[in-house]
Amino acid sequence: MRELIPKDQYGVFADTKDTARVDSLFVAEFFEKEHKNVLRDIAKITDPKSGLSTEFAQLNFEPTSYTDGWNRKQKAYAMTRDGFTMLVMGYTGQKAMKFKELYIKRFNEMEQFIKTLVSARKEFPLLTDNIKLLHENPKPYHFSNECDMLNRIVIGMTAKQFRLANGIEKGKSIRPYLSDEQITMLDTLQKVDVGLLVAVPDYGQRKRYLEWYKTKIEKN
Repeated sequence: MRELIPKDQYGVFADTKDTARVDSLFVAEFFEKEHKNVLRDIAKITDPKSGLSTEFAQLNFEPTSYTDGWNRKQKAYAMTRDGFTMLVMGYTGQKAMKFKELYIKRFNEMEQFIKTLVSARKEFPLLTDNIKLLHENPKPYHFSNECDMLNRIVIGMTAKQFRLANGIEKGKSIRPYLSDEQITMLDTLQKVDVGLLVAVPDYGQRKRYLEWYKTKIEKN
């Protein structure tokens, strides 16, 4: 399965449809179970005779594969939060509870990351693509910091602040509410910032360059 955000140490990742998932191989390792037994549990859950709908099984248990130590292709599953919850519901004991809590936390963090990424992609697609190229494991702040900086320079506030100030629904793009001049400036500075991300790693210095560039454009 192709990954938008690569697997972390717990096997939690985001697929290309902006959905947080976890690899069954990692779940087996952390819950101290044989992977074949985890696959058996998933087979029982997704069996039509279990009472689970085919729609739920297909949405939340995506078949995938990995290559084992003998270079053989082996079956695995990429599970959503709901699929994972269904699987580990029957896993009991102190260790199991500890890992259930840990995975719920990681799913929460990954889903927040996805929201940040989706929001950034709506407003600054070019910048978002380049941040993903620059950072092997990008964090939410890699996107939000740059987007917030550009919005502050051009409209004087972050997108979140702009939504609050103008009564715009949370998560909705602010671009339809900006002037043509603001949109043009944001697109221009986005392109400049793509180059600066490589040449000028320091955030504060990039901000000063972009502010200077904006002033220069406005004077011409």
